[in-house]
Amino acid sequence: MNLDNISVVITGGASGLGAGAAKLFIEKGAKVAIFDRNLELAQTTATELGCAAVQCDVADETSVIAALAEAGKMNGTPRILVNCAGIDITGRTATKGGPQPREALTQQIAVNLTGTFNICRLGADAIRELDDLEGEEQGVIVNVASIAGLDGPFGQTAYAATKAAVIGMTLPMARDLSAYGIRVVTIAPGVFNTPLAASVLRGEPDDYAGSVPFPKRAGKPAEFASMALEICQNPMLNGEVIRLDGALRG
Repeated sequence: MNLDNISVVITGGASGLGAGAAKLFIEKGAKVAIFDRNLELAQTTATELGCAAVQCDVADETSVIAALAEAGKMNGTPRILVNCAGIDITGRTATKGGPQPREALTQQIAVNLTGTFNICRLGADAIRELDDLEGEEQGVIVNVASIAGLDGPFGQTAYAATKAAVIGMTLPMARDLSAYGIRVVTIAPGVFNTPLAASVLRGEPDDYAGSVPFPKRAGKPAEFASMALEICQNPMLNGEVIRLDGALRG
């Protein structure tokens, strides 16, 4: 899909991977709206990039409906959805101190899984009603999982479960939406240099990237953005999960 003048929504777009994708998509001529719970940070990022900022709690259906409507008024109904919003609550399943709180799972399900599904289902339904574009496709959904959803480390059982669920949605969702010309692809990043990774690792992501075969560093948001862009531009990429991790394995 040619991004020129195409309306794009990027959740979690105020920082990290989402902000990296927003920057590149804007450079390619897209009309971007970044969704984030932190409206102040989203507005700061939007001012820097030259795009729209919309407050949105992806876990809340009413908030998503309102945010999509606001983005539609500003940029037109989004045809590309990039789901970067996510949280990571670490902790082992059980320790001498007791079991991991159940909320570690339920909170991550709400944002990582339900939030992704909310944007997908509500956004896809809106794309379905748009006039056809020239060519084969009408829309693209790029979901963000994690390599933790494929081979997770210690202390990320709950997080890995939610990301494995996002991975599991990819193929059936692509099949569901094929009748409307909407493609669905998931990126599973490894260690990336983002505020979320820094908070989880409690340090600079590059300091923890020694086990990455090559390149021996954390990924850059621009590299994630490049992959998201290629997914949007290549119509044969559909129903696939793409590891973006420098060959890192658990």
